[in-house]
Amino acid sequence: MRSSSVVKRSIVIGGRKTSVSLEEPFWNTMREISAQRGMTLGGLVSAIDNDRQQNSNLSSAIRLFVLDHYKKRALGPTGEPRPFDHGQLAGTNYSL
Repeated sequence: MRSSSVVKRSIVIGGRKTSVSLEEPFWNTMREISAQRGMTLGGLVSAIDNDRQQNSNLSSAIRLFVLDHYKKRALGPTGEPRPFDHGQLAGTNYSL
């Protein structure tokens, strides 16, 4: 897997500007999720901020949100894991 540099972006949450540092793939995924939900990136980050535990940092909460998003997508309708399709890894640099 190739490394990805951390990118710091400013986001307005609750009327105040804050900086969030995430790897570029997380920013890309957050943009995709916010578009799927018909909301802005700032709105999605605000929702994550409202739901996170008081003592956790926002960057970690966002990463956990993205992980949970894909874990839910990987589950079948009954909550059981979907069968893994090895063809999905074609062309990736991930090693098993």
